[in-house]
Amino acid sequence: MSNSPPPPSSSSIWLLTYIKLQFFGRIRRFLRSKTARKLYGSTTDQFDIVSIKGSSVDDDDDDDHEEAVVIVQVIGRETSDDHDSALVLQRSVKKLHFGSWEEKEKAAKMIERLAKEDGKTKKLMAQLEVIPVLVAMVASEVPSRRLVGITTLIELANGTYTNKVLMVEAGILSNLPKKIDILDESTRREFAELLLSLSSLANTQFPLASSEILPFLTSILESDSSVETKESCLGTLYNLSTVLDNAGPLVSSGVVQTLLMLSSLKELSEKALATLGHLVVTLMGKKAMENSSMVPERLIKILTWEDKPKCQELSAYILMILAHQSSAQREKMAKSGIVPVLLEVALLGSPLAQKRALKLLQWFKDERQAKMGPHSGPQTGRIAIGSPINQRGAKEGKKMMKNLVKQSLHKNMEMITRRANAPEDSSKLKTLEISTSSKSLPY
Repeated sequence: MSNSPPPPSSSSIWLLTYIKLQFFGRIRRFLRSKTARKLYGSTTDQFDIVSIKGSSVDDDDDDDHEEAVVIVQVIGRETSDDHDSALVLQRSVKKLHFGSWEEKEKAAKMIERLAKEDGKTKKLMAQLEVIPVLVAMVASEVPSRRLVGITTLIELANGTYTNKVLMVEAGILSNLPKKIDILDESTRREFAELLLSLSSLANTQFPLASSEILPFLTSILESDSSVETKESCLGTLYNLSTVLDNAGPLVSSGVVQTLLMLSSLKELSEKALATLGHLVVTLMGKKAMENSSMVPERLIKILTWEDKPKCQELSAYILMILAHQSSAQREKMAKSGIVPVLLEVALLGSPLAQKRALKLLQWFKDERQAKMGPHSGPQTGRIAIGSPINQRGAKEGKKMMKNLVKQSLHKNMEMITRRANAPEDSSKLKTLEISTSSKSLPY
């Protein structure tokens, strides 16, 4: 009976990895020496300063000779430094695989430092199977060990698609803490930064299970974490929301309510609204916003933020999607006082915000006059021109719009007076006075 060969031991695997590392180091030193030989015409593999000094040079070339000696000295030091770095990396990887937990922590810190200094080291980590060990450190209950593992993974994930995929395959998402109250602020921030980096995989062919990330993100967003930490979490949600297949899990996890609450904070509003803008175009996302008690009041309030034009534009966009072909939503918006706010945005908002505000105002006007236009506005039935209902509605509409124009002009004149007291350019004030004319209205 023939004996089957024994399986390779861990020491033989390490020996093979060590040989590979030595090979890559020698190749690198060889390429550097080859480049230097081309520069100085040397035929030897050694950069011996004495031999260069002993070569015959003309007196007129003394300066060039001294400069060459300095350059060779620098190259020699770089070669020596590369050799030392390779030895340090070898020791660190060995300790990370076979050392004690204290040695693993020190090795992880050294690997993080080396990865920062040389981008090629990041790619080498995939071959040395460092990432699974670091993912195991993240799952540790020891705070210091967990934090070292996270920071090292963040550095290795920076700019490398392969390393990100290896982290997900190693189970980094399933190792996320179930309860964030056991984490300090720095660990929360590092976790959020790592997830933000990994969420870039959402736009690739590699599947990213959003259901494993969402509970952790929503817990941080609903906690008392710092604004910086929440910004990273919102960035992750934004990346996930760009994929249509993720809309279902996002809405089912209650993200819409969380985003609506955060949208009222000016520091976080823009990213929250941008994510809502991706979700509102889906059936589930639009339904969730329509059923929310915060809609449309919170979105209308954002329209009044003159110092946040981007937030105004995003809020107007969401309101347009909700109001489109939905008389119930338009009625809710009208009762919440959206028309005067839209008039103000149409007069003083950014060009894009003005365009969207005017579109909404046109829909409200068409509905008031009970007309059906060819554009993608509210679809209502026609009423014969000259009928009592049409005449009564027209009179009420004119009266309402007249009052609204008066209110808007009064508010704008107060603003003009307030700005006139401050030292501003007269031409800007003149332009503002012209824009407050009733001729600028879309009626």
